[in-house]
Formats: sequence, C-alpha cells, structure tokens
Amino acid sequence: MLTFEQIKELIELVAQNRLQGIELERSGFRLKIDGQQALAPAAAHPGDAGAAAAAPAVAAPGPAAAPAPAAPAEQIPAGAHVLTSPIVGTFYRAPAPDADPFVEVGSRVKKGQVLCIIEAMKLMNEIESDVDGVIAEIYPQNAQAVEFGEPLFAIRTS
Repeated sequence: MLTFEQIKELIELVAQNRLQGIELERSGFRLKIDGQQALAPAAAHPGDAGAAAAAPAVAAPGPAAAPAPAAPAEQIPAGAHVLTSPIVGTFYRAPAPDADPFVEVGSRVKKGQVLCIIEAMKLMNEIESDVDGVIAEIYPQNAQAVEFGEPLFAIRTS
C-alpha cells in the first residue's frame, strides 16, 4: 500500500511531465492515474477515488476520470488566486445539510481556514485556504461532483 505522500508525488510527476498516465499494482493494491487526454474528459464518479488519494482517478476497478478543465479565464477575477480541488469527490459548502456555508462570496478568509468539504469514499476532507484574502468566486454548486485540479474558489489576496 502506498502512503498519501507517495500517491501525491506520483500525481505531481504525471502532471508536471504531462504524461498520459501511470498504473501501479502492488500486493493486490491497484493505482491508476490518468493524465493528459486528447479527447473530451470522461465523467467523474466520486466513488472511484481512493480513501486517502488525491488523484484524477484512483480505482480498484472502475472507470478513470480525466482532469477537469480550468475555469475559463473570463471567470477568474484579475489578480485572484485560484484554489483547486486536491481530490475527486463531492463538493459541500457547509459541514451539514442544515448548517450555514463555511464561506460566501465576499467572506474574508485566513490561510488554514476551512472553506469547504470534499467527500471521497465516504470520508469528509476539509479543504483549507492556502492564502489570506477575500472570496471572489465559488465555482462548484453545493453537492456537485468535482475532479482533481478543478477550480473551487477564486480568492483576492490581501
């Protein structure tokens, strides 16, 4: 079994070198990371993501998901920092269905502050801001499936 850090390193290797993908099998554990694809991206299935994996597709069998396209340039506010999804899963704006969202457009945030939750394999992963600033855009809708690398928030840095 690979550690989270090892899987993250493999993902970065695939992305940085624009590889088509990598497949690894070890002691019954199978990891498949799909990289660049010339065709339109396949639909993501949140249940395909490994429990602690941050990958475009981590599956033990199942279809692979392609990286999400970036937000169109006209949707990104000038000078804003874009926080992207580190994993494939389901995006939630609030900690519970009846709770207030973590942040709204216009909310001031601090580095390390929880902005949303992404559910992957029934695990709730808190996604934290990596900068101080003000939320300029929230891209996914609540309970929407998101892919690895898909823009989640635009933050005007302060």
